[in-house]
Amino acid sequence: MIYSTFQEMQLSRLGFGCMRFAADPATGEIDQEKVNDMFDLAIAGGVNYFDTAYPYLGGKSEIAMAEALKKYPRDSYYLADKFPGHSLPGPVDNIALFNLSLQKCRTDYFDFYLLHNITEWSVKIYESEEYHIIPDMIKMKEEGKIRHFGFSFHGGPDLLADFLNRYEGVFEFVQIQCNYLDWTLQDAKKKYDIITKHGLGVWVMEPCRGGKLAVLPEQMSAHLKKFGDGSDASYAFRFLQGLPNIKVILSGMNETDQVIDNLKTFREYNPLSDEEQKTLAEFAEAMKTGVPCTACRYCCDGCPVGLDIPYLLACYNDYKFSVTAISGMRLDGLDEEKRPAACIGCGQCAHACPQGIDVPAALAELADMYAKGPKWAATAKGRQEAIRKDLHMD
Repeated sequence: MIYSTFQEMQLSRLGFGCMRFAADPATGEIDQEKVNDMFDLAIAGGVNYFDTAYPYLGGKSEIAMAEALKKYPRDSYYLADKFPGHSLPGPVDNIALFNLSLQKCRTDYFDFYLLHNITEWSVKIYESEEYHIIPDMIKMKEEGKIRHFGFSFHGGPDLLADFLNRYEGVFEFVQIQCNYLDWTLQDAKKKYDIITKHGLGVWVMEPCRGGKLAVLPEQMSAHLKKFGDGSDASYAFRFLQGLPNIKVILSGMNETDQVIDNLKTFREYNPLSDEEQKTLAEFAEAMKTGVPCTACRYCCDGCPVGLDIPYLLACYNDYKFSVTAISGMRLDGLDEEKRPAACIGCGQCAHACPQGIDVPAALAELADMYAKGPKWAATAKGRQEAIRKDLHMD
């Protein structure tokens, strides 16, 4: 196992993400025996970082993880959990909710604790004086219940830079979605550079883009075989090995075969060759189905309704690859008059675009995808009910 150094700790570069444990589709019950086997295999291979969150798997991830780790000394591994500010039903007793996670994880402290899923929408909750989340979590750190404080992030680079500037010295690490597709599609490179500039560690989630980079189209997968016998997923992980400020790469493993393959990939430091790097960059461009916006902002000059068109086109490109509720959160964070449906179709932006993008058409399509796509409010409803029940708020 290769390790990274973070504040004198040796963290396994491969972290175990506990969001995708195998479960019975009818009951939602987690296959605990399989989880135990995977953890035993991972720990024997050198993995020492385990990541969960209060909402994962209907609240059962924390419990299953704790059960699998109970036979190991607490100081032999690092435990990460997250505060579900983006899923709250309203202001709650943050300390009680935090302590509930401690109880479910059978621990007195978290080595790493994150604000969960900061976006242009959820940041308003996390910074709200009424919700009082950040001050309460700082208190938990002062009491030693949080050893290292960070946040997971799904927003844009501008928000990331502003947030880190506002909270200089508060956070120690940031977890972002990063892979060779999102390096450009979701501006992961810019986010990586911003975090690094602030002197913080980078943690990675979705290194295989929810499995899409773990099983490539047949032609792409066959092309990689000329470099060796590594799995498709191994190339995604090795892309990240070449980025020196990435401390932990989380993989949501749910089969022992995945654990075995990942352990093989992380047995030694083996970043991509120049040719492999070039190939994956070509794959990434081939996977994109959006528009070639360079964020030059020429389109913004003279927009009669003052839309941030490059921001909207970035959302459009993400939607074109995969429509998710999290993608919608970035549009949820905008005032209604700044969302894509506010475009009046005057065409000024299209005439100004050096790339020849039909901006009104793209914004009209984005407005339709956003209107018809999954909404975070619906996703969060069940989580909010669970929080009310857990905190006896009903």
